[in-house]
Amino acid sequence: MIRARRLGEGDLVALVSPSGASEPGRVAATVAALEGWGLRVRLGEHAGGRHAFFAGTDDERLADLNGALRDPAVRGVFCLRGGYGLQRIVDRVDFAAVRADPKVVLGFSDITALHAALWHEAGLATVHGPTAGQFDRGPASLTVRAARRAVTGGDPVAVTATRAEPTYAVRVDGVASGTLLGGNLSLLASTVGTPHALDLTGAILLLEEVEEQPYRVDRMLVQLRRAGWLRDLRGVAVGQFTRCADTNPHYPPILDVLREHLTPLGVPVLGGLPIGHGDEQVSVGLGVQACIDTAAGTLVVDPAVR
Repeated sequence: MIRARRLGEGDLVALVSPSGASEPGRVAATVAALEGWGLRVRLGEHAGGRHAFFAGTDDERLADLNGALRDPAVRGVFCLRGGYGLQRIVDRVDFAAVRADPKVVLGFSDITALHAALWHEAGLATVHGPTAGQFDRGPASLTVRAARRAVTGGDPVAVTATRAEPTYAVRVDGVASGTLLGGNLSLLASTVGTPHALDLTGAILLLEEVEEQPYRVDRMLVQLRRAGWLRDLRGVAVGQFTRCADTNPHYPPILDVLREHLTPLGVPVLGGLPIGHGDEQVSVGLGVQACIDTAAGTLVVDPAVR
């Protein structure tokens, strides 16, 4: 495992859009927020672009991402938007540049595909946190404060389960430690069978999702189980499953689906974590050691930066 150097005043951060397109106002808010931290900001050439479902053609988005990863002046690569599109280009990411000069990489949702690839190809610890477009929530928001701590600080992050989160009731008692890996469930399921499928042996699996009906979540978890991903876990950290509901009253709710699949694993499971697509989220490192303690209701994660 390798960790990038933490960001400090005067460091250059590249804002790139390797997946979906971003609204100009949110890009401007992001630049202002990061400059308020004392960072310098550079927009990728196509960061504000739009092409079909994406922020640019595959070649344009890849050029921005690889350009940032290759530039020795860039110390952080923040993804502006999730959406869809990373898997179309991830096999052509310059992993040799990442191994030679690791940088802080921040994002979530569709960026889960990049997190998995960087871990598999380079052993790089990355930051599961807001896509930079969410910085318009303001510097005082939990989302922005937690992101700043994750990329500039060197202390472990303690995330506390909260009853306000709908997944709080998903729990199997116990304590477990392991490497924290995972992210968005649909992206993880889409990674099965690819060169970047995760080896979760001895890992804590982080899961979150948005706007997927319970039967689809069921299908994805079945896919992970059949692929062997759930066999040798140490624990499961359940984040936000936002707007994952079905209007059919005869179908089980999302909590029942999660319990059915996660309870029989025989490992500690901690739900209710403010990580994912909710109103606010806490940034955590991926590829670093983490500990679940269900009695304390905490997920404590080592820093992703050094």
